Amino acid sequence: MNKAIFYHAGCPVCVSAEESIVDALDRQKYNVEIIHLGEKKEKLAQAEAAGIKSVPALVLDGNVLHINHGADLSALR
Repeated sequence: MNKAIFYHAGCPVCVSAEESIVDALDRQKYNVEIIHLGEKKEKLAQAEAAGIKSVPALVLDGNVLHINHGADLSALR
């Protein structure tokens, strides 16, 4: 099964992206992990290593997809 990680900060832009994009992923094909970086600051380094610059963002099979713009990672520190 492929892995999908959705990073967000809980802002309205992030919540909207989660509702529309994450819910649309085929759960038979993707194991989806949702990480709220505002609550799990220990995951910031993981997000940066994956190539995340801002949230909301989706890492799908190792590819980073930046969705709209809710917050820069630097604002979450």
